[in-house]
Amino acid sequence: MEYKRFENKIIARFDRGEEVHETLKKIAIKENIKLAAISAIGATDDFTIGVYKVDDKSYTEKNFQGIFEILAINGTITTKDDKYYPHLHISVADDKGNGLGGHLIKANISVTCEMVIDIIDGRVGRKMDDDIGINLFDFQ
Repeated sequence: MEYKRFENKIIARFDRGEEVHETLKKIAIKENIKLAAISAIGATDDFTIGVYKVDDKSYTEKNFQGIFEILAINGTITTKDDKYYPHLHISVADDKGNGLGGHLIKANISVTCEMVIDIIDGRVGRKMDDDIGINLFDFQ
């Protein structure tokens, strides 16, 4: 991974074999990012997505392996209990153009990933919503 910071924007390149969440966390901690919007494109050969089921408050996870273009990774960096807290979604296409997407659990980069981290001045936390079962934005 390499990146360059331009005031409140970071342009990053994730390299073959790197995992998206692990690599993003390294940047966020090094740069002390508390609030940001994330967007990225690239390629993966091994990724896991989840779809949240409100009824039983759990994610259904599914892993995919093969040749996939990352059409988009979108999400946010916030904090929970003053610690780094990412929330990312991914959409991909296979070699036939079929699309898949969901909550990003993990993704290993197969070629490269080009990410823009748009740092926002301020802080937004997270708090558990017991009715839904997930950590929602907390504007306190």
